[in-house]
Amino acid sequence: MPSYSELIDALRTDEETVIATVGDDWKQGRTTYGGLSAALCLEAAARRLPEAPPLRSAQFAFVGPAAGELSARVEVLRQGKSALFANVDLFGEGGLATRGVLTFGAARSSRLAHLDLPAPETPAPEACELFIPEGAGPAFAQQFEFRYVTGGRPLSGGPPDFLVWIRHRDVAARSLAAMVALADALPPPALSVFDQFAPISTMTWSMDVLGAAPEDDGWRLMSSRAETIGEGYSAQAMTLWSRDGTPLIAARQTVAVFL
Repeated sequence: MPSYSELIDALRTDEETVIATVGDDWKQGRTTYGGLSAALCLEAAARRLPEAPPLRSAQFAFVGPAAGELSARVEVLRQGKSALFANVDLFGEGGLATRGVLTFGAARSSRLAHLDLPAPETPAPEACELFIPEGAGPAFAQQFEFRYVTGGRPLSGGPPDFLVWIRHRDVAARSLAAMVALADALPPPALSVFDQFAPISTMTWSMDVLGAAPEDDGWRLMSSRAETIGEGYSAQAMTLWSRDGTPLIAARQTVAVFL
């Protein structure tokens, strides 16, 4: 089972694209796991735009299955004194699979500072039980560790919100792109209210990047909450914190629900 680091180390580049070969170990059904597709967009941008300032926000549209050999093309949309906007298109064997719009911004001096996104009080991950049984879930889930804190679970009939400790099994996966790959690892919380298994698919993912990936043991606290479920769609809010409670990513997803 190739790890995240091994997959990224094997990326190839040509004059226009960054190319990845993704095996079944990173699949979710017939497509590449969405978190990895987003991370590949970031990895491609890092190679094409090495002087870009820090990533501040990103929007991803998962428009088609990411299958076969994947290739990413990066285009600068606009660059100013402190900000850079880039488009990244990820193609699979069936055409466009993922479109990402990335916003980079250099830090500026400011008289303003405000932070109101506290992490919930939780037990340490070592004291928490498994969120899903070992070996369960889609293929990509075997790349991560999950420790349940509170909320529902898939097909449990519980509330449509999850609070779970998560981390890469790959101890070397500590980059920002690796953190984005991790931030999509939980199943949509709408699954908690399902009374039977049914397909579910993330359509869009928008995020604000609030902090750099810390150098620690890799555990991240993830909150994912469905705010609405109806007419075949769910809107959910997600937050990722470091182990010490520092907010790292605030995100939203629109999910198609086939039940």
